[in-house]
Amino acid sequence: MAVVKARESDIDLLARLLRAEAEGEGDIGMLLVGNVGINRIRANCSDFIGLRTIPQMIYQPHAFEAVQKGYFYQRARESEKQLARRVINGERRWPAKFSLWYFRPPGDCPPTWYNQPHVGRYKLHCFYQPTGEECENVYNTY
Repeated sequence: MAVVKARESDIDLLARLLRAEAEGEGDIGMLLVGNVGINRIRANCSDFIGLRTIPQMIYQPHAFEAVQKGYFYQRARESEKQLARRVINGERRWPAKFSLWYFRPPGDCPPTWYNQPHVGRYKLHCFYQPTGEECENVYNTY
């Protein structure tokens, strides 16, 4: 069962984001990016108050660098659509299980990002989840 509403066009859009943001990280890396996006929709806190849909989450100003690149606008492949469906249906993995932020630093992961603690790294991406005081909802949405 879906944890966020998604039409076929939303699945396609999310699939394109997963590929553009983390194709080099493989299927797990793309799932983790999807986890962060779905968490942003469901948490309704911090910088993500009011996000209710996949397009709102993806096109939120300054949220994802990939939307500024041509690669994002290429047609989604079925393999990425399957990954998008998995995260829409609630599949979550550590270190993105409760994360609202990730990024790819040139070296080691900083201990905080947007004042939130580092919780783990997958290949080249570092993941950060809010504290309970910052965003209790992210821990209560599933």
